[in-house]
Amino acid sequence: MAHRTNRPSSIQYDLRLLIPVISLVGIGIIMIYSSSSAIALKKFGSDYYFIKKQVTFALSGMMLLLIFRHFPYRLFHKFAYPFIILSCIFLTLLHLPDFGLTAGGATRWLRLGTFSFQPAEFARFAMVLYLAYSLSKKQDNIKDPLIGFLPHVIILSLLSLLILSQPDFGSAAILAALTWIMMFIGGVRLKHLLLSLLPILPLVLMFMISAEYRLRRLLTFMNPWEYPAEEGYQIIHSLMAFGTGGLFGTGIGKGYQKLFYLPEPHTDFIFSVIGEELGLIGVLIILALYMVILWRGIDIAKHSKDKFGCFMAVGITTAMGLQVCINMGVALGLLPTKGLTLPFLSYGGTSLVLNMACIGILMNIGASQSK
Repeated sequence: MAHRTNRPSSIQYDLRLLIPVISLVGIGIIMIYSSSSAIALKKFGSDYYFIKKQVTFALSGMMLLLIFRHFPYRLFHKFAYPFIILSCIFLTLLHLPDFGLTAGGATRWLRLGTFSFQPAEFARFAMVLYLAYSLSKKQDNIKDPLIGFLPHVIILSLLSLLILSQPDFGSAAILAALTWIMMFIGGVRLKHLLLSLLPILPLVLMFMISAEYRLRRLLTFMNPWEYPAEEGYQIIHSLMAFGTGGLFGTGIGKGYQKLFYLPEPHTDFIFSVIGEELGLIGVLIILALYMVILWRGIDIAKHSKDKFGCFMAVGITTAMGLQVCINMGVALGLLPTKGLTLPFLSYGGTSLVLNMACIGILMNIGASQSK
């Protein structure tokens, strides 16, 4: 009788993660071309401008996914504090004229030679890594507010202030929610987490009404149809895209709102283009793919052999889940407008490459469970 042989886990890939991720990246490339070709042709003289760059980003991201799939995740704890320090340096450099790139009234891109990226995306990963390491190391004293709560809040406050100075309220909100969730799962006392909201909520409210454009966004969120030519313009055309799509959509390339009506159709509002061209069926397929990724991330966290791997998986999964929920919520008019990309689908190198690298880390954590 022939004996069954199992391949070594070091060469196995988690298809439950890999297939939905590759599917989303593939759909994203198609939809980026569909949503950006007219804009690219007008601005750059080639309708392939954005899709060529996105394919390059996807290939780079795939390389990192494969590298981090085989890189022992336990070694990442050595980078916890260096990455936090590096994040602070990157976020500070944004305010220097030779490094920061300003667009739409915000300075969110850092230019280092010919290379540019969003430091806020890197800071989010750095925070996940730091929290995973710190929470796992302090488990014996996690209930002590001076050990399990205060240090993490100090790091969060430092990064949040630097991110808010861009300004980028959406990324700061994700960072705060991510930290709160990871501390809760890590065992920090719930009363400390709830009490921390008392001073934070008034500060958030003051920040939102301190600038006229943020106040207008908040008022527009309540009733976008009252400001159809101003702040309500984006959400109105986003909702029109979903309404036009119906059940089956207008067909790939046949959408109307992307033709200089819907702002940023290939980045922040690509979900709206998907709703118009692929319809409710396409939207449900996208949601199902994300649900598989998030379910698998949670499952990996539950079965991790050590606390560090568990918290890393929780942080990566939570960060992706929050970004998906916020982007889709904005596109559907359920949340105020924020400039956040949709993981694996939106145009943008920083988000795509980092998210694919994180999938590689998740795979490595999952593979270690069978060793």
